[in-house]
Amino acid sequence: MNNAIFMDRDGTINIDKNYVHNINNFFFIDNVIDAMVTLKEMNFFLIIVTNQSGIARGLFTQNDFLLLTKWMIAYLGMYYHVYIDAIYFCPHHTQGIMKKFQRACLCRKPNPGMLLDAKKRFNINMITSYMVGDTEDDMLAGQLAGVGTKVLVCSGKKITKKTKKTANWVIESLAFLPNMIRTQHGYTKYTNVF
Repeated sequence: MNNAIFMDRDGTINIDKNYVHNINNFFFIDNVIDAMVTLKEMNFFLIIVTNQSGIARGLFTQNDFLLLTKWMIAYLGMYYHVYIDAIYFCPHHTQGIMKKFQRACLCRKPNPGMLLDAKKRFNINMITSYMVGDTEDDMLAGQLAGVGTKVLVCSGKKITKKTKKTANWVIESLAFLPNMIRTQHGYTKYTNVF
């Protein structure tokens, strides 16, 4: 079985500027790319799981999201040799104005659908994996999917005491995750078996 880092996007990987959907508005949070490089070296699958209700709300199109995603993947691969194993996104929202996406679903976090799909596809050991995000919904999705460690980052939304209680770890940024894993689990190289 494989170990994964499930990552939210806005507020976790890039600065959350409300419904980011084009390259000009997309800025990586300091040092998160270096962290991704290290996490890949530690043999983790990197899987992005992101709610994108802006599609349902008519603020941008699914194609806008896909174009930005292709650019992000190419940028990370070309300049940093970081390979993102998969990106799952939920375009749905019950209050959306785009009929095609106006519905309740199992993929929108806090529902665990995106994580469970990835689990099947990549044969992931959820207990030895991590869910990283900046909201309670991220933590709850991780919990419902059976992810062993929920990691709340302070680089996005304002965090309440209630939200902190949903996480196993609270760290400043995804940038600190590799060192946190090493410190907490006491090894320098991750393998597929603990």
